[in-house]
This record gives sequence, C-alpha cells and structure tokens, in this order.
Amino acid sequence: MIIDIHGHYTTAPKALEDWRKRQIDNLSTPELGPKPSELNISDDELRDTIESNQLRLMKQRGSDLTIFSPRASFMAHHIGDFNTSSTWAAICNELCYRVSQLFPDNFIGAAMLPQSPGVDPATSIPELERCIKDYGFVGINLNPDPSGGHWTSPPLSDRHWYPIYEKMVEYDIPAMVHVSTSCNCAFHTTGAHYLNADTTAFMQCLTSDLFTDFPTLRFVIPHGGGAVPYHWGRFRGLAQEMKKPLLKDHLLNNIFFDTCVYHQPGIDLLTKVIPVDNVLFASEMIGAVRGIDPETGHYYDDTKRYIEAAALTDAERQQIFEGNARRVYPRLDAALKAKGL
Repeated sequence: MIIDIHGHYTTAPKALEDWRKRQIDNLSTPELGPKPSELNISDDELRDTIESNQLRLMKQRGSDLTIFSPRASFMAHHIGDFNTSSTWAAICNELCYRVSQLFPDNFIGAAMLPQSPGVDPATSIPELERCIKDYGFVGINLNPDPSGGHWTSPPLSDRHWYPIYEKMVEYDIPAMVHVSTSCNCAFHTTGAHYLNADTTAFMQCLTSDLFTDFPTLRFVIPHGGGAVPYHWGRFRGLAQEMKKPLLKDHLLNNIFFDTCVYHQPGIDLLTKVIPVDNVLFASEMIGAVRGIDPETGHYYDDTKRYIEAAALTDAERQQIFEGNARRVYPRLDAALKAKGL
C-alpha cells in the first residue's frame, strides 16, 4: 500500500468557512451564534469536494490511503477562548470522520485538539478520547504554539504537556507536531512558522529527557523536519556538547519525519541523512504548495515521484510507503488488518 500520513481537509465546503467567520465575528457576543446545528453540509457536498480533489489526485498519483485531519491553518487556536476552540475542533473533526465513513478505503482520521493559549492541555482530552473511541481516529495533531507565532507555551518537554502524552501512551497513538496560522507578521505561516516549529520541536526534545519519562511516546515532525536533516551535524554536535546520548538512541526511537519536501534534492538529503526507519511517506496534497514545478512539469506536492527516484532499495521504499506508517500508527495497522490488508 501507499499510505500518505499527512492530509488535511483543505477543500471543505465553503459553508464551513462561512460558519467559522460568523463564529469569529461574534466572539464578543457568542449568544448571537452561530450554533453547530446551523452548519448544514450534506454527504453529497462532502463527496463532491473529495472526489474532485484529494481522491482524484490520489488515484492519479497512485496512493491508496490518507490519514486525514482538519485543515491546519484553520485550527487557529489563538482565536477566542477554549469554548471557541472546543466547538470549532468538534465540528472539523466530525467532518473528517464523515469523509472517512464515505470513503473508508481511502481516508482515516487524525484529530485536531481544542487547544487555546494559556489553557491546561488536559482540557483537550475529552475531544481526543471522543475521536479515538467514537471515530476510530489513529492519531492527533498537537500544536506546540497555540498562540499563533508568539510561542507563549512551555516547550514540549515541560510537564505542562504531560496529560496529553499520558493519553497518547494509553491509546498508543502518535502526534504530528503541527502548528497553525501565524498571527505574528514576522513569520509567514507556511514558509516560516511551520518550518520554524518543526525545527523548534526537534530541538526542544533534544535538550530534554522527555523520552525517558515516556519511552513509547511518538512524534511525527512534518515537512521533512524543517531544518533538521540539513543541519544534522549541528544537532549531533549540540547533543554531544550537552552530554546527551547519540541522537539515534536519544531521539530516533520516538521521533519520525514525513516526506512533505517538495523537490528531489530535498528528498535525497532526507533519505540519506535520516534512517529509513524514521521516514514516513506524506504529501500534504492541496496544501501549502499547490502549483506545478516548471523545472519538472509535475506538481511540487507529488512526493511519490521523489521517493521513487531516490537512491533507495525496493525494501526501503516499502518501509517509507507503508511499513513505517503501520508501525508508528498501530491503530491504523489494526484497522487495515481488520480489513484483511
């Protein structure tokens, strides 16, 4: 199978965006709505947005299954308070669940959490549990910066986050460490904030002993790990100066990277520097980079092409395309085995 671990519902019907705009417009007067019941999206509308977009490209590019979560830039945890985020997360997660039910062979869910700046992460646990128990989701997206580019939360190694980690361990699910929209004008959302966050999350783990406390905790750092593969020597050297174990022992049992890197040299570097066991196939199609590369004539986010052209053995490609995903996402593996796959 070709399993894409990084998909977002970026093509949701416009009614969702309109509902969110009303919610934001009425932050100071929530009694004016909108209520969740006022959002009406039919199954036919969901089918149309998926069949003409994600599913069409999956068929064209040859991928089979996508781990599907709400649109990352729409999470916008910095907007409103916890109640705002809680209502919004529940709506977005339900839509992804409905997609997974309409297209059970092609999509399976990962949850957005109702995070909010300055709010105890434990408040996200009910939504996490609902998505795992009721929706059959196989992972979560964890935003290390709910403030939207101002980084007011403690680092991921802080006990502040432990309630989430305890639930991740209990349910044996990984978290993709994924920020949302930047409201800090110094950081472009997808070109800077996302990649900054990927690098920052890795460094926060490097400087800590988090995985001593949670030896089975698993993080997926998206977008190829930000600057991590390019500066692997820097990170190795810093770990050495800090008297940390070798990175392969200190972090690589718990941290994994996806292939949302949009040119061949980048994928070549990723697969040369990072052990194949730690690389999971992903495209984030119809996401941050949607155009066609004039140098190749193919879409930038058609990452399957890069894996196929990389200097890898067939066994290594199988690990990246399927094997590693089934190992890092045990609930995905169980769901596939239940179907005889």
